[in-house]
Amino acid sequence: MDYSVVLLLCGFSFLAGFVDAIIGGGGLIQTPAMLFTLPQYPIPTLIGSTKIPSLCGSLMGAFQYGRRVAVAGRFIAPMMAIAFGASWLGSWTLTRVPNSFMKPFALVILIAVFIYTLTKKEFGQVTRQSVPAHQQRIRMWAMGACIGFYDGFFGPGTGSFLVLGFIALIGFDFLKASAHAKLVNAATNLASVLFFVKEGTILYAVAIPMAVANLCGAFFGARLAILKGNQFIRIFFLLVITATIIRFGWDLVG
Repeated sequence: MDYSVVLLLCGFSFLAGFVDAIIGGGGLIQTPAMLFTLPQYPIPTLIGSTKIPSLCGSLMGAFQYGRRVAVAGRFIAPMMAIAFGASWLGSWTLTRVPNSFMKPFALVILIAVFIYTLTKKEFGQVTRQSVPAHQQRIRMWAMGACIGFYDGFFGPGTGSFLVLGFIALIGFDFLKASAHAKLVNAATNLASVLFFVKEGTILYAVAIPMAVANLCGAFFGARLAILKGNQFIRIFFLLVITATIIRFGWDLVG
């Protein structure tokens, strides 16, 4: 592997980890970089190789947030287990059926999310306590199943969907939602890593250096998000959703 190629991919991976730690969406940077830079490899190999950097970034983000943000441990641990199993099932399903229908579906949802977040200035700015504990449990576990499967089956935008779910369904603010999203995303990424390791479709010569770069980006991204707070994360959320909409729209038109 050419060292200049590896360094270029590490740069993209650092940026992906930085963005992903704040609000999710790092896959929009890292995955296209792999596909464009190493077109000679099969797509499953490239996708599988991005999962190790993504896992490292998620773990670093989860660690940074966990030190400063209170986590609903009794609910999040079962949610992570459910998301892990659902992500594995999603990855297995991907090897048997096409996922091309997911892009238009996700695009419609993202446009609705963008409009809602833009018009509701108070969305995600404070933690609401109106959701009873038993409802939080049910909703979190359902989110883990649905979004976990989505991440294993398709992937892009998973972190943003998790943040949205924690805010809209559980009542968290942006900072707390991001902290919990990182934990769940780590579980889904771990499931995908184990699946692709089993399938033997990982370029370790690229994945390991990218993992270090992604981890470093996640460190700085999480620190910045914690320092700046909810309003900063909200703006970043809108930017990432916009980039995701443009990416999906471009792919559909092209």
